[in-house]
Order: sequence, then C-alpha cells, then structure tokens
Amino acid sequence: MDTPFLLISLLNGLSVGLLLFMLASGLTLIFSMMGVLNFAHASFYMVGAYVAYSITQVVGFWIALLCAPLVVGFLGAMFERHALRRVHKFGHVPELLITFGLSYIILELVQLIWGRQAVDFTPPPSLAGSLFTIVDAPTALSFAWGEKPEGCGSGGVACTTFPAFRAFGMGVAVLMLISLWLVLTRTRIGLVIQASLTHSDAVEALGHNVPRVFMLVFGGGTALAALAGVIGGAMRVTEPAMALTVGAVVFAVIVIGGMGSLAGAFVASVGLGIIESFAVSSDHSIADGLTSLGMMVTPETFGFALWSVKLSQIAAILPYLLLVLILIFRPKGLFGSREG
Repeated sequence: MDTPFLLISLLNGLSVGLLLFMLASGLTLIFSMMGVLNFAHASFYMVGAYVAYSITQVVGFWIALLCAPLVVGFLGAMFERHALRRVHKFGHVPELLITFGLSYIILELVQLIWGRQAVDFTPPPSLAGSLFTIVDAPTALSFAWGEKPEGCGSGGVACTTFPAFRAFGMGVAVLMLISLWLVLTRTRIGLVIQASLTHSDAVEALGHNVPRVFMLVFGGGTALAALAGVIGGAMRVTEPAMALTVGAVVFAVIVIGGMGSLAGAFVASVGLGIIESFAVSSDHSIADGLTSLGMMVTPETFGFALWSVKLSQIAAILPYLLLVLILIFRPKGLFGSREG
C-alpha cells in the first residue's frame, strides 16, 4: 500500500467513524440515562437531513445546521412526553415496540412530504471543494491546500484530494464530543441528569422534575441524531432509505462499544469506520489474510471458493461479524457495565 492510499483511507475511515459516533452518541445518551433503546433513532437522523434540506432552500445551509437539530429535538421531546412516557411503566418491550412503530410512521411521512426519490442536498459552496491534495510525484510526496495543482495526472504525478466538507464534519463531531463531555461532567445540568437515573427520589426531593429531565434527555439525544443527519445527508445522500442504511450499524456500534458507554461508542465508531474504509478499498482476499498468518489455504480447504472472496465484498458485513463475536466473548461490550 502506498502512502497516499493509507492517508486517504485513514481519513475517510475517521470521517465515517466520527459520523457514526455523532449518531450513536444520542442513542447511547438516551439508553444510559433512561434505559430506553430507541429503535427510531436512525429515523430522527433521517428527519434531521430532510428538515435541513428544506431550511437550506430558504435561508441557507448554516442556518439549517443550527435549526434542524432544534426542530428534531423538539419533536423528540414531544414524543417522549406524550407517547413514550405513557408506556414506560410497562417495561422495555412496549418501549421498543412503540419506537419501532414510530420508525415506520416517520418513513411514510417523509415519503409523503419529500417523495420517494433522493433530494439534492449538497454541502454549501464554501465547503464544496477539496481541503487539500496529496501530490505523489516520482521524486517526492507533498501536500497542496485546496484543489489539485497544475501537472496532476501527467508525468507520473498522481493527486488525491480530501473533501473540505468531510473535514468539516469531523470537526463538528469532535466539537460535539467535547461539548457533551463537558455538559455531563462539568455542569450542574449534567449532574442532575446522571443522578435522575440512579437516585430519582433524591433528585425529586431537591426540587427537580425528573420526568422533565428525561424528556430533555430524549430530546437532546434526537437532536444529536439530527445533527448527524445534517452532516451525513449533505456528505452522502438524502433519501428515505438512509435510516435503514445506518440504523443497523449504529446498533452494532453501541453493542460493540458497550451499552450506555459514550467512550465505548466513540472507540467502536472510529474503529468500525477505519476497518470499513480499508476493507472497501482492499483487493486482498480472505485467503491472503489467512496465508499471511501462516495457514495453508487452497480452494478445497473450505469446500467453496473462499480463496477468491475479496475483503471489499464482505466489508458490509464486518460490523455484524464483530457484533456477533462481541456478544459471544464479551456480552457487555468493550466498555459496557451492563448487557442491556
């Protein structure tokens, strides 16, 4: 592997992983504080993208980036107040079922309002180009800010660009991580939120409204999902299938990292993003990997052509393979304190 390939694959993996973390952090926050596994979390991610798209058409992307999470967070808080709270006393299964039903309601509403086709939600013009270019010349490797410099593609000079919007999304994710950590560990609000889960009676005695705290936590978690939707929708594609695309992966992330652990969600998200990035762009087969470990592999070893299966062909199932392995060997996840 050459250096430009390694660098770009690593950066792409980090950008995908940090986007996953933005989405997983909201789900982890809701589960760790309320014990609710929100099956509709990815649907709020999708709504965030669509709401941002509509706002962008009127006042531009930057206002949409601020307003879409607030709108979706309010909708999430209202759902918790008027629906989820009513079934909370009946246990986790009704909570799971009501959020499962909500995910299908949201999908149908999105298709009724915005249609079944993808919408043209793109990054703002200021972030539409490249942040930097890796110039791989026969004599040296160099970097150039912005678009490809003259001479790329000729004389043995290969250029690889990294999109500015991907870098912006990574910065938003890091800023969100720092802000979330500060709120939960360094503010009075964070202490009240954490205490409400384990010592709700004491928090009530101090004059705090615990149901309102839970409503705000649920709304905050859905707002984080919407923030990820704004970035993910503009970075990838905004379509009705986007919730289904990331929904299963984000559940794999929180199980691998550990149910309720923000640190685990971060490690699992970044790890899966990097693994997927390198796997998708790899032309090596499974047999190559086994052979490198000293195992003798032939077409007859497994009774089928495993030797010819490329890592890029199975990249999509790697998160779920890791999920199964984690559940078998470490059910609590990498950093989790409970199994669900």
